[in-house]
Amino acid sequence: MKIPTSRTEAAAMDARDPLANKRADFHLPENVIYLVGHSLGPPSKSALSAVKHCAEHSWAEGLVGSWNSAGWFELAKTLGGRLSKLIGADPAEIIVTDTVSVNLFKLAAAALPLSGGARQINIDKAEFPTDQYIADSFADLSDIPCHRIEPGGEMNAIASGGIYIKSAVNFRSAELMDMARYERAAGESGAIIIWDLSHATGVAPLNMHADGVRLATGCTYKYLNGGPGAPSFIYTANDWLADLHNPLPGWMGHAQPFAFKTSYEPMDDASRFASGTPPILSLTALGGALNSFDSIDIKALHAKAGSLGDLCIARAEAAGLTIASPRKAERRGGHVSIKIDNGYPITRALFARGIHTDFRTPDTIRFGLSPLYVRFTDIWDTMEALTEILETRSWDRPEFKRTEKVT
Repeated sequence: MKIPTSRTEAAAMDARDPLANKRADFHLPENVIYLVGHSLGPPSKSALSAVKHCAEHSWAEGLVGSWNSAGWFELAKTLGGRLSKLIGADPAEIIVTDTVSVNLFKLAAAALPLSGGARQINIDKAEFPTDQYIADSFADLSDIPCHRIEPGGEMNAIASGGIYIKSAVNFRSAELMDMARYERAAGESGAIIIWDLSHATGVAPLNMHADGVRLATGCTYKYLNGGPGAPSFIYTANDWLADLHNPLPGWMGHAQPFAFKTSYEPMDDASRFASGTPPILSLTALGGALNSFDSIDIKALHAKAGSLGDLCIARAEAAGLTIASPRKAERRGGHVSIKIDNGYPITRALFARGIHTDFRTPDTIRFGLSPLYVRFTDIWDTMEALTEILETRSWDRPEFKRTEKVT
């Protein structure tokens, strides 16, 4: 697709955009350009409506009976089924439960007895910090080494066996991994890869079956717009289920939860990885949010994110900025990162103009390109504002240098 060279051309692309009508699904404040959907997606109107109905009717009036009448008891499994089409999986292979951190630990414990080669856990030095913390803690508790892998050492690490935790899309650079290539290498060595799909689900063309993925987890509050603290999900390939044991077996994963047996009998699908009682209001919000994806081709989402990213990169390069993301759209997820000195006060200066981005220490500004509501004119206007802020040094003010808790 031709990269716009003027705001008029950007507006023309918005007018031709087949996804343009999806923007109306969302509650977006006026005069705000929201480019942090890879950190927290905005609420859809359907999600807000679903939560209101659940709180005021199912909870307030149905009370405990709503576990049956409102489908609460099956909700985590139902939502897993709806997520399955977004990652190329079967409905029975996904359960919505817990957080990514907890799920990484559960999957590592389930996978270690099945892995070949060295008894170890590997993780990239550039991986999301929480994933590294979990890997470290799991290694300590399991009395195995945890290796931090340098860039370029991934295939050698996989060849040595054990467990490898890997993001499908890197949280800093937005690089989209060739998952099939990694899984082929793991198949040869006996290594087991646990994929973190957090920055990929809802924007990248994932296909667990085609790529041979066996285990994965991911969050739902980014591109899926499930809400702050929305629960994570676990994917487990069907042919691995029988050998996978949940290290945190809770009654919600029991084959007969209301038989109250004292011994654990897991369900015969991914639901065996459920532990405690699910957060119904959060699950309800996610259910409403997923309505926006029901008729969407994930390849169309990725294609638009790629075009938005191409425009962002072209404008950034014209301003002489350093791009920290792959230039080729097919190798990017849904965001573009720019390395820049004084990045934090610059993000605050953008925020003062109604442009929301985020900063990742020490020097990275990320622009999230959620294709359901971000427009080409949004990117054009953002880069115009960024250029002006840099030229005038309007970022160099005390109020922009005060660090907030969340950046």
